[in-house]
Amino acid sequence: MNTQYRVPAAGSSDPVPGLAVYPLSGRQGVRAAGEVVLTTRAIWEGVLEQAVREDEDVYYLELSEVTFVDVAGAGALATAAGQLADGRRFVVRQPPPALRRTLDLLWPDHAGIEVSAP
Repeated sequence: MNTQYRVPAAGSSDPVPGLAVYPLSGRQGVRAAGEVVLTTRAIWEGVLEQAVREDEDVYYLELSEVTFVDVAGAGALATAAGQLADGRRFVVRQPPPALRRTLDLLWPDHAGIEVSAP
């Protein structure tokens, strides 16, 4: 993935959450910064759809700069992971606490998602 997606935040008087996504160097995956919410979900889903089309066994999602992922964003990750071929997986690095809790609660032990320790 060589595309940078970005939804910039609006002015400080009425902030709109943003999400920036950049390709990782040296490995297959992306680094994201911002929030995954209603206004940024299309970007998140586009990234996940592209990842499903890749042919690498491991696709890294570096989320150390993501502050929040809503339940629908977690569901999009689980859905995308379910579309991966056998043996393929997402490695989610440093997810925000809400995403970790949602995955543990609703999709425990999902074979296509590996959450790295903080």
